[in-house]
Amino acid sequence: MSEVHAVRRGLLRDRCAAAGSAAALVSRPANVRYLAGGAPPGAVLLLGPGEDVLLCPRAPAGESGHGRPDEALRVDVLPVPDGDPVVAAAGLAAASGADSLAVEEHDLTVARHRAMGKAAPRLRLADLGFTVEQQRIVKDEEEIGCLRIAAEITDQALGELLESILVGRTERHLALELERRLVDHGADGPAFATSVATGPNSGQGRHRPSDRRVEEGDFLSVRLGANYHGYRCEIGRTFVIGTAPAQWQIELYDLVFAAQRGGREALAPGAAYRDVDRAARHPLELAGYGEGLQPRTGHGVGLEIEEDPQLAPTAMGKLDACVPVTVEPGVHLPGRGGVRIDDTLVVRPEADGGPELLTMTTKELLAL
Repeated sequence: MSEVHAVRRGLLRDRCAAAGSAAALVSRPANVRYLAGGAPPGAVLLLGPGEDVLLCPRAPAGESGHGRPDEALRVDVLPVPDGDPVVAAAGLAAASGADSLAVEEHDLTVARHRAMGKAAPRLRLADLGFTVEQQRIVKDEEEIGCLRIAAEITDQALGELLESILVGRTERHLALELERRLVDHGADGPAFATSVATGPNSGQGRHRPSDRRVEEGDFLSVRLGANYHGYRCEIGRTFVIGTAPAQWQIELYDLVFAAQRGGREALAPGAAYRDVDRAARHPLELAGYGEGLQPRTGHGVGLEIEEDPQLAPTAMGKLDACVPVTVEPGVHLPGRGGVRIDDTLVVRPEADGGPELLTMTTKELLAL
């Protein structure tokens, strides 16, 4: 991967040079990891004008959860433990002869930005914007491989839970067990806080697990994902507990399933983000559920669980091949229950078989 990270840094360097910046400072942790291979806590990455340098507030401890920095990359540890790497980077850039430095203003506080100006008053600070985030949207096959393993781990953890006795257990207990199973199967940890919602709680769009116990006849709505080598996937499934589903549960589930299938089938290189959202949203609006829908149908995944692109009604842009996204429509009826179906897929051209489904757990409405 050392060569891959060098290529990524080279692309960013070229874009900065075209914009008139002699050097760039990357401080957002996911962006640092993308370009450097690892992001020790507090580390920042300085690109050019000489060699690239990873500046760390303390010596990297080799924590697996933060990745391993590129061996070809120079690593500088600040001499003062409480020093600020971004201030040190500004001084280093100025000392290397740079007259301008592009920084991630959306990641820096005003105080840090001012401190950089004081440390290197002759250095012009420009905004790098979301250049690295945009570069991260299209994934290479090694990144997709990590996502595929993350999805396999997630499917394993969920599948094992579904084979256990669920009635009488609390939402909180089930969420903790799922996260433990993710780690048992090789994940670095959960990709995000696991959501388990039962009965009327499944009628809330963003529910945190509570001490409510699972009862027969409940909808059980689960959303989880594994973090594997920094790459994060997402799956959401809804089941019925202990008995045959009621008619209203079947009808609601079939509606959301059809909406999710429409969104998945719309994924193709060149498809507009908002058209994918529309393909999943339109059936739910026609059925009268438009007012309570989530603001987006899906989003990109990778080193962060919520990345660009955004699959939303007003989103601008079109999909490329090799972009992993979620498709996750849901209908939530407050006080009654709800259904959410969520998959992680990779956009592929039709000649390659169309969208690649990574999360394989059945979408059949099971009575557990």
